[in-house]
Amino acid sequence: MQIITVSPEASASGAFRCIQDAIDSIPTSNQEPVRIELAPGVYREKLTLEKSFVTLTGMGEAPSDTIITYDDFGNDTMPDGTRRGTFRSYTLFVHAADVTLRNLTVENASGDSDTHGQAIALYAECDRFFADSCRLLGHQDTLFTGPLPPKELQPNGFLGPTQFAPRVNGRQYYRNCYICGDVDFIFGSATAYFEHCTLESLRRSKVNDDALPAVSDAELLSPEGYVTAASTPEGQEYGYVFADCEFTSPDCPPASVYLGRPWRDYAKTVLIGCALGSHIHPAGFHDWNKTHARASIFYAEYKSHPQVSYDTRAEFVHMLGATDAAHFSRENVLSGTDNWTPWENGV
Repeated sequence: MQIITVSPEASASGAFRCIQDAIDSIPTSNQEPVRIELAPGVYREKLTLEKSFVTLTGMGEAPSDTIITYDDFGNDTMPDGTRRGTFRSYTLFVHAADVTLRNLTVENASGDSDTHGQAIALYAECDRFFADSCRLLGHQDTLFTGPLPPKELQPNGFLGPTQFAPRVNGRQYYRNCYICGDVDFIFGSATAYFEHCTLESLRRSKVNDDALPAVSDAELLSPEGYVTAASTPEGQEYGYVFADCEFTSPDCPPASVYLGRPWRDYAKTVLIGCALGSHIHPAGFHDWNKTHARASIFYAEYKSHPQVSYDTRAEFVHMLGATDAAHFSRENVLSGTDNWTPWENGV
């Protein structure tokens, strides 16, 4: 295995100072494992990783010791006068198979969604992608699990690096990760399995709060946010699966956040043995006012805890038994025909 070192300290012997320079040093047609070891520090870079078999590893004791950060955002204006939009706002763009992120933080530091709009930290459109013990920080649209849906709903809605590219609908595995945000902060079309992850909902700072009459948390008329917005393609077996994860919030009011809503009409999101905080709305999921999609979306839970009062769940949410839940095992969701098992070999 080739090892490349990166350090923000220019004096580090033999090390690149910028992560992008280290990535660019790898041959485009690379077929051998390469590990890029990142010394602890803050790397302010907007990164593109389109080389296969690459692992980015933070060398600190914790993911918070190694931070990749940038602050582009959807409401920003580009030099040509156009709105940047969602898909040009990323901090890290991954578009190659067999990429691993380990023990590091990827951050979009632009700010709150009400002032900055969509702002992606990690844009991952690839197969056999593995994020192990990472932090993904942002507000709206923190993690995009590509690909894009087949068609945009508004002109130029998909402006970005894969707007015209063939859709790469791969498998993504997130283990022991912390992911935070407020609105749709995990979204996209991939088959993605989240295991032992913490999903933290942040409270939005309303732009016009000062002009509104004071209300109590219980009187809030609109939800604080949505954790997921899947766009699972029609006919795809799996969308998002969360296994033994924790959905938490430091300051969102009770019953103010939904587990998900459908970005497209065949969205699939399943929770297996997850812990749900009091911020989760009793209905669980929202249909995004797409009543026509209730027959095609698939939202389901198995053994959520503390004990959920299932009679309050939305009528389109399925409550799984043990046999049905077994269909959503890690092996079934991720292994595929090539027997991809990153949890066994540590790659």
